[in-house]
Amino acid sequence: MTEYRRILLEGAPVQVVRDGENLVAGDGRVVAITDAVHLPPVEPTKIICVHLNYDSRTQEFMTKLPPAPTYFHKPITALNSHNGAVVRPNGCKWLNYEGEIVIVIGKTCRNISPDEAGEYIAGYTIGNDYGLHDFRDTDAGSMLRVKGADTLAPIGPGLVTDWDFHNKRIRTIVNGVVKQDSTTAEMEWDMHYLVADIARTITLVPGDILFSGTPAFSRTVYPGDVVTVEVEGLGSLTNVIVEGPTPIRTDVGAQPTESEEVISTAKGGDWEFRGIRTPSKDLYPSTVEEKK
Repeated sequence: MTEYRRILLEGAPVQVVRDGENLVAGDGRVVAITDAVHLPPVEPTKIICVHLNYDSRTQEFMTKLPPAPTYFHKPITALNSHNGAVVRPNGCKWLNYEGEIVIVIGKTCRNISPDEAGEYIAGYTIGNDYGLHDFRDTDAGSMLRVKGADTLAPIGPGLVTDWDFHNKRIRTIVNGVVKQDSTTAEMEWDMHYLVADIARTITLVPGDILFSGTPAFSRTVYPGDVVTVEVEGLGSLTNVIVEGPTPIRTDVGAQPTESEEVISTAKGGDWEFRGIRTPSKDLYPSTVEEKK
């Protein structure tokens, strides 16, 4: 496996290769990982995300998977990097993490089979598909403002080639406490299936990325929280939550809400059934410490 990263090196974006705890540029310059200013490891034209894919997440919401995957799209302006600040807009409060594995396209891809998809994948990175659930009642289910706000798509720290995605562990850690803990064995549709599915009708080009789904226990985070997603063989992606400097404008557009739909999604699918025995609660007990 080889791990490529993009960093700011003397003011310019440069691709580097990881060598132990150092990053090495093509011209021989060396930077310690701890000193590097990271950029997203790729520059996509599209950010595509699958809705549900992990069994624990499906059970948590007491639902079942559709016959085939469904997707949504994040704008490329949502892109963020390792150690980048994730901004919760002033006036919003229901910002949730979703630790994920991200597929990176390596060559132009259209109308391929799942068996062929691996040839079109450059490698994998880590992502956190943050959702601003205050806007869940708007946009008719498109998720545009829920998932598309600036900074809500951090990926990184690197692009890892020749990584086998089977049975790999994924964890999300908030302020040192493990909140999500699963493996890719839980996924209904694997990486090759997702790429082939999208490429039936949408041409994927080098650098495009696909978020492959999150396990149970996506929960709300707050300004000052430090969120890390760890994936076996891919490393760790860390971001800090900050408060936006200006409030959401009130003179235009739908405003943040706290409907039952918003709160139930932010707190987990079984929040209103606490105290009632349900399959979701039995299998996946809540570990969330609510903040006021």
